[in-house]
Amino acid sequence: MPKHVRKGDQVVVTQGSDKGKVGEVLRVIPKADRVLVRGIALRTKHLKPTQQNPRGGVFTKETPIHISNVSPVVDGKPSRVRFETKADGSKVRVAVRGGKELGVVRGPGK
Repeated sequence: MPKHVRKGDQVVVTQGSDKGKVGEVLRVIPKADRVLVRGIALRTKHLKPTQQNPRGGVFTKETPIHISNVSPVVDGKPSRVRFETKADGSKVRVAVRGGKELGVVRGPGK
């Protein structure tokens, strides 16, 4: 089943501690139904010095959040997504808010 967000989409977090924040989808993990969003769900990790990383240090990186907790941004507000099939047979993602086309899921003729 197609997902409502894709890599490169601008999304807003609708649930959790980062609720209301906006970021870009860096990666979609379909097996776990999770997404990685730039600047959202940041976690710090303290690393000991090793031969590969002699300085060690504290690193901050994004952690995956559940795909149901994000919605695409349309005109600065979150929107649900509808899937529509056009007359030429192509399938597209369409924002419920405003009817803006978000992207093609499947090309024409299939």
